Amino acid sequence: MPIWKPFTQEKVAPCAVKIARGHGAYLEDEAGTQYLDLISSWWVNILGHANEEIADAIASQARRLEQVIFAGFSHEPAEVLCASLEKILPKSLRRFFFSDDGSTSVEVALKLAYQYFFNQGIKDRCTYINLEGAYHGDTLGAMSAAGNRSSYHSTFKSFFFRTYSIKFPDTPDEEKNALSALQDFLENEGLNICALIVEPLIQGAAGMRMYRAEFLEKIVNEVRKYGILVIFDEVMTGFGRTGTMFAMDQTQVLPDFICLSKGLTGGFLPLGLTVSTDAIYEAFYSDDSSKAFIHGHSYTANPISCAAAVKSLEILRRESTQLDIKRIAKVHSRNLESLPRAQNKRALGTIAAFEVESAAFAQEITSRLLSQGLIIRPLGNTIYFIPPYCIDSGDLERAYSQVAARLNFA
Repeated sequence: MPIWKPFTQEKVAPCAVKIARGHGAYLEDEAGTQYLDLISSWWVNILGHANEEIADAIASQARRLEQVIFAGFSHEPAEVLCASLEKILPKSLRRFFFSDDGSTSVEVALKLAYQYFFNQGIKDRCTYINLEGAYHGDTLGAMSAAGNRSSYHSTFKSFFFRTYSIKFPDTPDEEKNALSALQDFLENEGLNICALIVEPLIQGAAGMRMYRAEFLEKIVNEVRKYGILVIFDEVMTGFGRTGTMFAMDQTQVLPDFICLSKGLTGGFLPLGLTVSTDAIYEAFYSDDSSKAFIHGHSYTANPISCAAAVKSLEILRRESTQLDIKRIAKVHSRNLESLPRAQNKRALGTIAAFEVESAAFAQEITSRLLSQGLIIRPLGNTIYFIPPYCIDSGDLERAYSQVAARLNFA
């Protein structure tokens, strides 16, 4: 087939499984074989596959309005979506800029942060701070923001803008050292920094690496001393993944920007949002047209995507869904510790992860599990579960048993 797959070395990759349909936590191939989707199809299907309520909302919206230019026009699904998000976001985050996906929502935040200062005549704040191991997407700005040492983007590092990476801490002592190094850097460079960008509490693509809320609070408070803006990339962590609606809800700090995508539409359609504060917005609100944010996408605030997101948020906020999130966390807690040959076992909300001895071993294990009907895609030597909230507890328990048996057998 002439299709070029993402994140794939085509020469050595096995043949792709051709999926025909999905329902709930399961996908089914053309031969009728079912697969339990333990990674929510790259973390987007928070409510499961082919959710009938979201499908009906999409069909209904498609019959009324499928697309309209969003410059100079608006529509009800976008406005209802923003009103729905206002109910679950901190009151300070109330200015919504639409884009297409997680990468573009980050790209928007990076550009807004720089232009916020530029519009005030400050043109030398062009360095960004990240947390070592970050992944913020695959557009050029999002790649740059992850830093020169990103294993995903090293081919393109000659194009990147300047960044400073805070060392990722695994222990309290490492937290102190990282904070001390950041303080030293800020004493010399603080007034040249535009923004800090982080995935709060957990780095997804780096291998579901988790860190303490207290550490995040300390680095945010430190950069605030220099007027540096703060971007929280909640593309993966948003909408209940960490056990709270947003990861930032588990901290005592708030960002100037939050980037949203993935679970926003329940996994049905691409949609991104960058939400910022009135203070950010007011730096662009002017009689001077050159101070406007000249950025957009052809499908900005697509009405069908917005309708899907409105229904997804409605389902997400139901008591039954919130109980499902807690239920999954309990299943992780009951099963994770008993896994053999697993190291650094950890969980946060609906996310569970552990390491095995090598990336090759992780790949071998998950390939064999696929033949047993489990979809797990390792990150290096990290194996993780991030299932849809509708997953049956028995199915998740059985998945843990299959993984344990395979680890023992191997």
